[in-house]
Amino acid sequence: MSDESVSAALRSTSPLVVVEAPAGCGKTHQGADYAREHSSGVAPGRVLILTHTHAACSVFAERTKGTGSRSEVRTIDSLIGQIASVYHQGLGLPSDVATWVRRTDEGHAQLANKVAALVGRTPMIAQSVARRYPVVICDEHQDSSGDQHAVIASLLRHGARVRIFADPMQAIFSDRAPAGAAPAGDWKTFLAKADACEALDHPHRWTKGCKDLGAWTLRAREALKTGGKIDLRQPRPSSIEVVSAENQAQRNLEYSLSTIDRRRVDQFESNQTSLMILTRYNDTARSIRSFFNRRIPLWEGQTRPSLEQLADTVQAASGDAISLASAVVTFMGGVGKGFSPSAFGNTLAQEVRDGCAAQRRGKPAAIQELARLLTQEPDHRGVSKTLRRLLELSANHDQFADIELDCHREFWDAVRLGEYDTVEAALAGITNRRIYARPKPPPKAISTIHKAKGLECASVIVMPCDSKTFPDKTDARCLLYVALSRATSRLMFVVSQTSPSPLLIV
Repeated sequence: MSDESVSAALRSTSPLVVVEAPAGCGKTHQGADYAREHSSGVAPGRVLILTHTHAACSVFAERTKGTGSRSEVRTIDSLIGQIASVYHQGLGLPSDVATWVRRTDEGHAQLANKVAALVGRTPMIAQSVARRYPVVICDEHQDSSGDQHAVIASLLRHGARVRIFADPMQAIFSDRAPAGAAPAGDWKTFLAKADACEALDHPHRWTKGCKDLGAWTLRAREALKTGGKIDLRQPRPSSIEVVSAENQAQRNLEYSLSTIDRRRVDQFESNQTSLMILTRYNDTARSIRSFFNRRIPLWEGQTRPSLEQLADTVQAASGDAISLASAVVTFMGGVGKGFSPSAFGNTLAQEVRDGCAAQRRGKPAAIQELARLLTQEPDHRGVSKTLRRLLELSANHDQFADIELDCHREFWDAVRLGEYDTVEAALAGITNRRIYARPKPPPKAISTIHKAKGLECASVIVMPCDSKTFPDKTDARCLLYVALSRATSRLMFVVSQTSPSPLLIV
């Protein structure tokens, strides 16, 4: 198979075309090129490009610039949410579906289940969507749940041409399926139902980087896919470095190396201008930020878990300044370090309980100032002012100097709560701003592998490569492949000495 055969299949009259697309082999180029061509023609309707991450939305939006309203890029969750918002009464949901999703355990999965059932029993909905979007391009479809796939299948049945790009080796997202959910699709069964099946196999991502690394990445993918191991022994491309080092941290999921072991890692980092440091767990990512003396920022992606928790607490506790004080402490623990209960939080709560009545000096007076903001406005605006003043104190007050932020974007999103009349309006506005701003990682960033999916970078460090992070399990194989395939020029593995990942030969 070739790029040409894939291009021809996409443009054929076949209702369903499925393309297996390994990372970096031109999936986005093929999909975007087809979308641009269709959008520039005279065919009625719009092209709908559905992705699973906002990072992928950003890439497709950039590649389809100039098509105007003839093409639309969005996540599949947003399409499901739009259908649910229109038919919320029939689904037994409130009109504010987004809030329901946020407050419901596995809310997106629950909503997809409801919408899949709705379009299954109400053909006119799928017919209407298919008329509006006669061509639907599904990106990274291996991440679709059974219910998400059922929604796409309904569009196919009612006339849309569906073009699916997927890579079973990049299936790293999974929600707990709600009761009654459609079963997740089997890849071989899925291919058997397609009118045309193609595959991309040329490593375009590495054309301007390291071609040897691109070829090696495809071999590594095949090894992981077939149950084998990645051989990191020599000979290997000169662009790949392997560091044998032992984690010295005592706490679970934290990470630290000895002075000797970290020298090559530090040297590699300092020599790169474009770098992502990738790990599996959020706690490990934050620990690695400390490992690099907090010089390298975290890539926060699109999710804002601490902000959503803060918003829910603020809305439930409006008028209760004591609960708001506790929410501020919890939020600060989620987005940074230093504003702990023992150092600040307990005193803040006590000041709120006492009505800020006592005379204070120094640090207690500054904490009392924060408490007074909450007692004067015990709502989202008071929380916003408290957070803003807290940041000012951390910059200008010696006894607040240990407070540091890891998630700067999330912190400032919380400050923006005060710009809106209600918490719900704030979350909607902040989310829309973030989606359409399509932020990109800084030149150097630390990230979980999940948040880096869909991105690429000149250089990548994968750490730690130990048995806890990458055990011999299917999900770990996919995570390791996604991590190593982000690099276009240079790649470093930091491998445990005593407990290396069983997916590697070192």
